[in-house]
Amino acid sequence: MSIEFLLTTLIVVVSPGTGVLYALATGLGRGARASLLAAFACTLGIIPHMAAAITGLAALLHTSALAFEILKYLGVAYLLYMAWMTLRETGSLKVEAVPTVQSARKVITTGILINILNPKLSIFFFAFLPQFVSAGQQAALTRMLELSGVFMAMTFVVFAGYGLFAAAIRKQIISRPRILTWLRRTFAAAFLALGAKLALAER
Repeated sequence: MSIEFLLTTLIVVVSPGTGVLYALATGLGRGARASLLAAFACTLGIIPHMAAAITGLAALLHTSALAFEILKYLGVAYLLYMAWMTLRETGSLKVEAVPTVQSARKVITTGILINILNPKLSIFFFAFLPQFVSAGQQAALTRMLELSGVFMAMTFVVFAGYGLFAAAIRKQIISRPRILTWLRRTFAAAFLALGAKLALAER
């Protein structure tokens, strides 16, 4: 595994995005266990994009304007929904003393959908992974799967780190209603901004 791949992957997964935002919000609202579920769910959400890149299906999104636009606007709609639910105090920043089984399922479902409904991920992996596979390399598929596995592992570790950090300061935050209200508005604005960014994205 090349150092270039590891460093590039680290930069990509550490950079703030929907997954990082969701892990932070879940850690603050529901605690450490839920933040780990959120990190795991976001990691699962990138599997279809990696599979599309490895099998070549990602090329469809790159060449088909209709397929790209459909998935893109589904993603935009979901991010706007996330922003609205956060403001209504029923989203990822809903404070729960003891998370229920139903809320755990919701955390997982939301985390998976956040990444599945982002067509830019398929195109990213379609362009990113082949750079680290030599032309004509034997067992290229195995190599792509190895790279994907490492990317997913680093994604989970980083997202879990963000979530656990948020969970560690959770008590100090939820004991101050004014700060919590400010954070809800900030997270809602961030989801809204990410939705706008995705809406303006081109293939």
